[in-house]
Amino acid sequence: MTERTMRAAVLHGVGKITLEERPLPEPGPREVLVRVASVGTCGSDVHYYEHGRIGDFVVESPLVLGHEPSGTVAAAGPGAGRHQPGQRVSLEPGVPDFTCPYCRAGRYNLCPRMRFFGTPPVDGAFCEYVVTHEEFAHPVPDVLSDDAAALIEPLSVGVWACRKARAGPGSRVLVTGAGPVGLLCLQAARAFGATDIMITDVNPTRLELARDLGASVTLDVRENRLADAAFDPDVLLECSGHPAAVGEAVRAVGRAGRVVLIGMGGDEIPLPLSHVQTREIEVTGTFRYANTWPAAIALAASGRVRLDALVTGHYGLAEVERALTAGTRDPGLVKAVVRPQE
Repeated sequence: MTERTMRAAVLHGVGKITLEERPLPEPGPREVLVRVASVGTCGSDVHYYEHGRIGDFVVESPLVLGHEPSGTVAAAGPGAGRHQPGQRVSLEPGVPDFTCPYCRAGRYNLCPRMRFFGTPPVDGAFCEYVVTHEEFAHPVPDVLSDDAAALIEPLSVGVWACRKARAGPGSRVLVTGAGPVGLLCLQAARAFGATDIMITDVNPTRLELARDLGASVTLDVRENRLADAAFDPDVLLECSGHPAAVGEAVRAVGRAGRVVLIGMGGDEIPLPLSHVQTREIEVTGTFRYANTWPAAIALAASGRVRLDALVTGHYGLAEVERALTAGTRDPGLVKAVVRPQE
């Protein structure tokens, strides 16, 4: 490689991103240098851009956002032997410490020393190159586009949620919120064997896409109440994060059902406790994912999950701000993708 610098889109404060030249990162022991091809934008990226924080994670110094990357291995650090240069990969954005009790138990998503792309103070992937541990750069087949390889990250959210919900053959699943994660939870649930899936939203364009992606029933909750729908789910995948929607959706779940809270809304939500207790409903949260990339790649490569169908716009590295604000201009937006080499 002859490059010594790279371009990066850097957040310098609320609503302010600048394009800068930075030194090319060097891979350390067991790390690889990856030339970034595609990066999906996420609601958390938008939140950092608009508010400078998410909960306890506060942007206190210049930060590169972006945690849904794909790319090509360009170089390897000392001791890294898993990949050859030129290998296309999907990057798992969080690297744990490998030593804490959660890591040793296989629940590395709960590692308290996790370093996660685009989460303060760790820089993300809205740049031309990144380095990461070789074990978290997952090879992808040529049947997957660069965009699809990047969207393995949000698909992993859906795979993890379906595992926690124990969705399987015969499951009746309610998905609340038809944003990117909701649409991927829908597809993951179908791939896991769910037979009936209802998805709700207030955006008719997204509900139309949900029908195309395999939803059995769609419900526009601007016009219809979930309580009036003739649908009795045993699994709820709550992706909206809207407090009122959560309570109404939990009330729809039948006896011995499972509720998985995925959407990030307020710090506190009202929960219909009597309904939960008298029906012995299990309620759990999710935080990212663990050990999901192989399954997610296999589902996408087989065609059972359609990732490219979610992409509604492409942006170059100098257009990261436009990518993050696309939703304010386009009500039909589902997933904007940044291509850092453009």
